[in-house]
Amino acid sequence: MTTHEPLGPADYSRTPRFAGPPTFGLLPRLDEVEAARPGAPIDVKILGVPFDAGVSYRPGARFGPAHIRQSSKLLRPYNQATDVHPFSTQQIADCGDLGVNPFDIDAAIRTVEETADALRADGAKLLTLGGDHTLALPNLRSVHRTHGPVAVLHFDAHLDTWDTYMGAPYTHGTPFRRASEEGLLDLAHCMHVGIRGPLYGSEDLTDDAVLGFRILRSDDYQFRPLPDIVADIRRRLGDRPVYLSIDIDVLDPAAAPGTGTPEAGGMTSRELLNSLRGLQGLDIVGAEIVEVAPAYDHAEITGLAAAQVGYEILSLWAAGRAGAQAPSGPVAEHLAGGRA
Repeated sequence: MTTHEPLGPADYSRTPRFAGPPTFGLLPRLDEVEAARPGAPIDVKILGVPFDAGVSYRPGARFGPAHIRQSSKLLRPYNQATDVHPFSTQQIADCGDLGVNPFDIDAAIRTVEETADALRADGAKLLTLGGDHTLALPNLRSVHRTHGPVAVLHFDAHLDTWDTYMGAPYTHGTPFRRASEEGLLDLAHCMHVGIRGPLYGSEDLTDDAVLGFRILRSDDYQFRPLPDIVADIRRRLGDRPVYLSIDIDVLDPAAAPGTGTPEAGGMTSRELLNSLRGLQGLDIVGAEIVEVAPAYDHAEITGLAAAQVGYEILSLWAAGRAGAQAPSGPVAEHLAGGRA
């Protein structure tokens, strides 16, 4: 028997979370959804990309997708902060992990780009679990084919707009420079959030501005009210299609030790989650969570943060399907009154 009701997570009253399926949030696999709802649309697809050949410091993000999924088993169907049911108001399917060439960055980029095109061909939104930040470039190439130049909202400790590392043009520190050079970005509407730490020189900031980015630093979260920061973000993004790129090292190492290039002085997980909740009503056309490296994690601290970030992204898409125009819900409604 088939149904057009969304196929949701495993029944928590019958399946202990620690014994449930190895999918994000215990959600169904793509093949299970297609078998149960033949011909029905799939609204969101989740893809793991276990690739970290582009890292410049500590490796291990190739194991990030599995770690995020393991840490997501505690997620529940109702988001009380935003009054959203992300699992029952849209069909979500976990597409598993993509096998990419771990020895050839160019080949891996092509594979990610082609797969993103294929998964998005039916109109589904794509949430990518990385993997390192090199993945942003092929994902942006795919999104650009549908939406043209997009506004990138980039949460990260680092700019990731450097030119090369040791002559290599495609690494986890270069994706947004390449994307800007290729015309994938709307140069008037992109923003970095959470930037901190030492740079190679002041020219890094000058180059970054030319490439289309405005910066909100991590320290802004200490000295400015969060609603005002959210208002700044929304003003910068405007009504443009938005690609959301979240490097887990935007969080302080106390909140996310399991990452390859940690920087002191980062955001708290609460600041990041509420920044995301403040994005309700924007046209978010794709998203990724990258740089989770479980070998450096402790007690799933980083994995739990990344899983909750994924949950908030799914909640944003569910709220959008319900017609949300602005932040709403018991927590998010407090984010709507900031001064841009």
